[in-house]
Amino acid sequence: MDTNTSLELPEQFNAAVPLLDEHVAQGRGDRVAVYYQDATYTYRDLQRLANRTGNALRRLGLVMEQRVLMLVLDCPEFVASFLGAIKIGAIPIPANTIMRSQDYEYFLTDSRAQALIVSREVYPEVKPVLARSPFLKHVIVIGDAPDGHLSFQALIENESDELQPAPTHRDDMAFWLYSSGSTGFPKGVVHLQHDMHHCCVTAGRLLYDIRADDIVFSVPKLFFAYGLGNALFHPFSIGGASVFWPARPLPQDMFKVIDRYKPTVFFSVPTMYAMMLQVKDAAQYDLGSLRTCFSAGEALPPELYRRWKERFGLEIVDGIGSTEALHLFISNQPGSVKLGASGKLVPGYRARIADDQGNEAPRGEVGNLWICGDSTAPYYWNRHEKTKTTMIGEWIITGDKYYLDEEGYFVFCGRSDDMLKVGGIWVSPIEIENALLEHPSVLECAVIGQEDDNKLIKPKAYVVLKEGFQPQPDAGKQYTEHLRERLAPYKYPRSYEFVKDLPKTATGKIQRYKLREISAA
Repeated sequence: MDTNTSLELPEQFNAAVPLLDEHVAQGRGDRVAVYYQDATYTYRDLQRLANRTGNALRRLGLVMEQRVLMLVLDCPEFVASFLGAIKIGAIPIPANTIMRSQDYEYFLTDSRAQALIVSREVYPEVKPVLARSPFLKHVIVIGDAPDGHLSFQALIENESDELQPAPTHRDDMAFWLYSSGSTGFPKGVVHLQHDMHHCCVTAGRLLYDIRADDIVFSVPKLFFAYGLGNALFHPFSIGGASVFWPARPLPQDMFKVIDRYKPTVFFSVPTMYAMMLQVKDAAQYDLGSLRTCFSAGEALPPELYRRWKERFGLEIVDGIGSTEALHLFISNQPGSVKLGASGKLVPGYRARIADDQGNEAPRGEVGNLWICGDSTAPYYWNRHEKTKTTMIGEWIITGDKYYLDEEGYFVFCGRSDDMLKVGGIWVSPIEIENALLEHPSVLECAVIGQEDDNKLIKPKAYVVLKEGFQPQPDAGKQYTEHLRERLAPYKYPRSYEFVKDLPKTATGKIQRYKLREISAA
């Protein structure tokens, strides 16, 4: 397949149109698009909701290319906000709903968002920083609107159900997603109007084989690139349906959702598969509707695959994607899974494995993974130097170490930097270390990733105590309490080791690779 699928589109193209408007125009408006709690939403319902939202944002004064930060749980209002903003040419930015106030202050300031759409459940975390956000003009709350802010429901109530899409170019900005980097500062990943289309005609049709009669359920939330594709643009591109679960994903609840809504395609991450295998009474739930289970976000341990298939009779199809590429570019295929490998190239993408000088690495030799495809981001917002070192012409350097085996499968060997991937989410050791250093007993610390019993990576902290402090039996509990107001829970270290000093370079930089060697030994 030619990687440049954007050329198949007309120059004037708005990404929201094929996901909603075309279904209604072609007689599919009464199909169920979303199952949400006790309600169903058809494509016509969501088109009207998105049109009203777009009209409301226009009435507030938003114009093309102005940003709208979204702190929205998985619900129909997410679709309305995301596609409604795209339809008027504004730039929605879905962001992680389980972050902390200082993270939201950074997102608001860096993006210069003029409007914030926030679920009522998330509002208390963002409230303290609203007054410090110089570009923000409108706060729109889904649910009861406190503190004199706008109610989403009241705002759109009297708006028109009709909305003409903005005359956007297929190469215009469409939306951003924030991706954390090795410095700990998130990067705004810019995606274009044609990017979702490319993913839909590659992974969506050729790998996932999502059909119009499919119901998909994604554990990863819509604010993730992986979840956004799983639960929104892949099923919506073909007229299928998606189950939205707004609450925290607990393993027993995932079984309940599958039993209740009967999805045919299940998307998750290895950490959740491992947690679901710990549910002792899972046999009471009916998983018979599932055709395929997919996994991405972190490498799937072979043992986890074997245990899942033995218990439930379902294979897990593992792959890899990135926020920069928007979705999967390498994956196994249903019925053709090679354990321990990420799979083969998804049609529509190219890859190369290169050494640190950019030269092609011989087959079987570990190198840096470069990816090319028409869904890759053109640049990072306000990150010129990072853009230059990551986006080389048409290629993205993923930061992953891989080799190509004798059968043409890509095998993951680790990250090029010190970033950790916990539960499918990138975590910066520096961010955890900085939070730990605020504890009165901590002189120095370093965080690495350590495999747990399921061969999944979890943070481990090495701690040097200040003089006068001794290691305490309940130190882990104390540090967790300390971190509760500073970090999202998935970032907490799962174990602590007290050391007299940390390995460092001559210039004082901590050598985390030596700690990883110690931990592995």
